[in-house]
Amino acid sequence: MKNIFSDLNIGIAITGSYCTYEKIFPIMKELKETGANLHTIFSLNAQATDSRFGEAETFLKEAEELTGKAPILTIPGAEPIGPKSILDILIIAPCTGNTLSKLANGISDTPVLMAAKSHLRNNKPLVISLSTNDALGINLKNIGILLNSKNIYFVPFGQDNYQGKPNSMVAHTELIPDTILSALSSKQFQPVIKSPYPEVAV
Repeated sequence: MKNIFSDLNIGIAITGSYCTYEKIFPIMKELKETGANLHTIFSLNAQATDSRFGEAETFLKEAEELTGKAPILTIPGAEPIGPKSILDILIIAPCTGNTLSKLANGISDTPVLMAAKSHLRNNKPLVISLSTNDALGINLKNIGILLNSKNIYFVPFGQDNYQGKPNSMVAHTELIPDTILSALSSKQFQPVIKSPYPEVAV
């Protein structure tokens, strides 16, 4: 996929599903290697919370080293994304259930949500890489709203632990580049629901 995204301005908006960072950051590196010009935006929790998956400061530094730019960390910093038409496409990766629900209900109280709101005003694609424990619970209605919203596309997702966490679903992050390509052509990459498990005979 070398040079496939040459000079494309891609925003990567990072929220607090810390367990998925080990998959998201390699995808960011892959996108960079294909020629993309990357901009990162961190939610308030993502930029301030240390977890067993790593320290927030480490991820901020890694993002800056990878992109060559300081991450956007404030709502005022994210607001110009739309007026200045900074991005060709924005992806929220990972997108938590909290961010998903606020996006579906027009709330923009974090840098990531302001970035999404500002970007969408230009009728440009927004891609969601889902990671939430309540996708098949209370957040299912919000997934439905966003699946039917103009200029919003989903990275294919499936249940990650149907026995231990039956409502939980996560995106297949390896499909982010393919989803971006489809979204740039105003198409949803299919199939949207893609189980990571083999079929079980019953």
